[in-house]
Amino acid sequence: MSALEQALLTRGLVSRSQLDQAVRQQSLEGVTLGQALVATGALTEEDLIPVLAEAAGLRFIDIDVFPVDGRLASSVPAAICRRHLLLPVAREGDAVLLAMAEPGNIVALDDVRSYLGTAVVPVVAQRGALERAIQRWVRSDSEIDSIGQALDTSAREEERDLGAPEVVAEDSPVVRWVHLLISQAIHDNCSDIHLEPEERDLRVRYRIDGVLHEMQNAPKSIQSQVISRIKIMANIDIAERRKPQDGRISIAIDNTNVDLRVATLPTVWGEKVVMRILNTAAVEVNLRKLSFSDDSLAKFKASYTKPYGMILATGPTGSGKSTTLYAAIREVSRPEVNIITIEDPVEYRMAGINQVQVNPKAGLTFASALRSILRADPDVVLVGEIRDGETAKIAVEAALTGHLVLSTLHTNDAPSAVTRLTEMGIEPFLVASALDCVVAQRLARRLCLRCREAYAPTQAEQDMLRTDWVFREPPPQQLYRPKGCAVCANTGFKGRMAVHEVMTVSKELEHLTALRKSTRELGELAREQGMVTLRQDGWAKVAQGLTSVEELLRVVA
Repeated sequence: MSALEQALLTRGLVSRSQLDQAVRQQSLEGVTLGQALVATGALTEEDLIPVLAEAAGLRFIDIDVFPVDGRLASSVPAAICRRHLLLPVAREGDAVLLAMAEPGNIVALDDVRSYLGTAVVPVVAQRGALERAIQRWVRSDSEIDSIGQALDTSAREEERDLGAPEVVAEDSPVVRWVHLLISQAIHDNCSDIHLEPEERDLRVRYRIDGVLHEMQNAPKSIQSQVISRIKIMANIDIAERRKPQDGRISIAIDNTNVDLRVATLPTVWGEKVVMRILNTAAVEVNLRKLSFSDDSLAKFKASYTKPYGMILATGPTGSGKSTTLYAAIREVSRPEVNIITIEDPVEYRMAGINQVQVNPKAGLTFASALRSILRADPDVVLVGEIRDGETAKIAVEAALTGHLVLSTLHTNDAPSAVTRLTEMGIEPFLVASALDCVVAQRLARRLCLRCREAYAPTQAEQDMLRTDWVFREPPPQQLYRPKGCAVCANTGFKGRMAVHEVMTVSKELEHLTALRKSTRELGELAREQGMVTLRQDGWAKVAQGLTSVEELLRVVA
């Protein structure tokens, strides 16, 4: 019996019959015993790795909770850590403990040994946990800072004129600085990069999970070079500094193509630049992963499975509206259905969908593109955003003539979407007839399940719960709050989830809409008919331990 088989039986992870079945599959298919155990369902890969380490005489560590030496972790170049999936985590005597997913990788061991100039001892870590640890500990901050200081010194020596636009050479250090800045933002799961000129420096901030975090600031002297470089990458006029401009960047980071939407804005200390990181990969998200409650999902599904009508997703910028509509599009996408989208920009690329990107310079606006789309025999039309009365009018007419139309609108809640359309000049009786469903949503940070802390709600929290609680079950006597651990970078939160308000337009709501009733009256009727508000849905998610009271109150008034 092999050491691995002995370890599996000793730990009681598999039965004798399961082990025999895996051994037979191993001999028949020519795979390893570990692969056979995973293939037969006897073990998960996560359960298998510690056993493999034990059988090989190696130490296994849970790197999510292991006290990593941050200075040591950042001592090995990021390229080596990511290429070989390894991380130096601690010193043990004269040697360095090296966490690895593949401890048998001799080349990786030699690379780290020669770079550190010391002995290394491989220890085994889970692949996914190791990837998270590398993202946290192996950062480009120090390299970004050192390049920035070098650029600052060079700029002072040459006494550059910051008032004139600079053309940046492709082999310039500023190119490396911008590339590292974007690369680090992607590794941090950042959604936006903010470069903000101030009186004495250039402030850098990343938006992560909806919250801005200040990163290292850059010297003021490199401001002109950095902004010029970004403008060149985005195909923006570098000589124009008096008005806002928009552009788009495509860049390869770690062999993956990434798109960024760039916007510049003149300020008193120079041009502010915001880069939105766009995930243009195929959308894999489905509606059940968007944290809809069962009741809200049933209402939404009843609307998007109809052959015609208008569905609106509302909320502020960055609240996940497009993701929700794309998930609905994926649900209705079939070979016999012609789906066409018009977007600015195309944020997700989807197979089987005809996607059009607006181009105002060429005269391709939402309104003009929508007219052309309706001549292309569509069944389902997605309009990225209704921004003006002309687009709203064409979209409403399309919904009234046998098309399913999905779009986004900027309003605070679902009932406000009705009055917003009428304010755009659409006749109330047309809005009442065309509009079928409105989904308002916000994104709240999700509590880290590994470290969240249970506590008894305060009197104030109990009072708010009783006020907003509309569910059959009684309010919870236990809530959760963030604590912080290595998995969530000590923030207490990991990832985000949506809070929803789904309003289906009933006959009674149609009647009030046609009579030009106020948003307040529409909201009161919708709630009487069973609509769960954003705040109420948020309290349900607080009760489930998915988010905290403070986070809910941050995103929902």
